[in-house]
Amino acid sequence: ARPAGSPERGLPLLEHTPDSLPQYALANLRCTSCHLDRGLRPDAAPIAGATRRYPRLVERAGVVASIEDRVNYCFTRSLAGNPLPVAGRDMADIVAYMASISRDVAADGRVPGQGMPAMPKLDGDSARGAPVFIGTCARCHGADGAGSPVVPALWGERSYSIGASMARVERAASFIRHNMPFDRPGTLTDQQAFDVAAFIDAHPRPDLPGKERDWPNGGAPGDVPYATPGRSVVRPPPVLPRRQRSISSSSRT
Repeated sequence: ARPAGSPERGLPLLEHTPDSLPQYALANLRCTSCHLDRGLRPDAAPIAGATRRYPRLVERAGVVASIEDRVNYCFTRSLAGNPLPVAGRDMADIVAYMASISRDVAADGRVPGQGMPAMPKLDGDSARGAPVFIGTCARCHGADGAGSPVVPALWGERSYSIGASMARVERAASFIRHNMPFDRPGTLTDQQAFDVAAFIDAHPRPDLPGKERDWPNGGAPGDVPYATPGRSVVRPPPVLPRRQRSISSSSRT
């Protein structure tokens, strides 16, 4: 039987993921690097209501995914790591926290600012984005994009993988436009957000084995930076070997 989850333990796992779950989260990002304000901030992929929205079809994977599957997509893609044991305590606690912030949500799981807002159809220019990044983003993320123990790496071996939503320029632009810079969100224009996203996502990041099987039924968005069934990419960004960390037998339960 699956253990009863503890939302009180689940929240720290989301806020300190690399420290709490180092065998599973191999990037320096934590869950709340994207799901801001404990997963409650509108327009920053809030996770309130998620336990009511799943199971659901995930077109990228071509399967009906459970909430546990969805959590593990974040671990393997955004955290460039390993999936949590579905029946383990850590998963139970994370899902329990998500359920606790979904109690007052509508039955269909919809919340204000769900996901990240769609952006206008613009093209990002990494050459224009470079000076914006240096002038606006580097003071926290570093000129080398490596971040710090408390600031996410935007590229390099400890950043999100090429299979993460943030590796798509339009999705990264939406997050940047509505949530960054952290102390002055909303101060960049749509075009600046696209340009910075293009600059960031042109850099190397961890690979995602099996990414070529994403969107098995077709329909991949045009900014997905790797080939998918029936679709090629002219200039994919460079990828790095994924970091490896063995999983002890005690952490598999």
